[in-house]
Amino acid sequence: MTRKHWVLVTLAVLLAALSLYLNKDWFATDNIQIFHRSRPARASLFGRNRPTQPEAVNPVTFGFDRKLRLTSIKVIPLAELATNQYAHPVWQLVSDSNSVPLKEFLYGMRLSGMRPVVKEARPDPLKPNVPYRLLVETKDFKGQHDFTPIPRTP
Repeated sequence: MTRKHWVLVTLAVLLAALSLYLNKDWFATDNIQIFHRSRPARASLFGRNRPTQPEAVNPVTFGFDRKLRLTSIKVIPLAELATNQYAHPVWQLVSDSNSVPLKEFLYGMRLSGMRPVVKEARPDPLKPNVPYRLLVETKDFKGQHDFTPIPRTP
């Protein structure tokens, strides 16, 4: 090969390397974008399904940027997580088989295809102004989101 051919091959390799560098997000793992919102509960028609104990916080809804087939959900108080590696979750669900793809869910809600880790366990009520961490897992991804429940206003 002549010198001109070597220069062209080297230039092609450098351009290919530059292209891979500029498009490196092709090889990166996708992030799960998690958000939460807390709004006062709507009054139910005719007072049906009224809880016996009023909640201390507004209901918390969690959402994702796309539908996900979750395999695990945990909510853990941040203070307990800071002092204990194996902190006790206030709500924990797992999926043994095939959970339904979700884009959002409410704290404490029963989710199709998921069950509590401890049989017939109920989620602990959230405390107002206490920071918590939501940990979610899918088959391929893990994500976390910190949130603080808002106290319910009368």
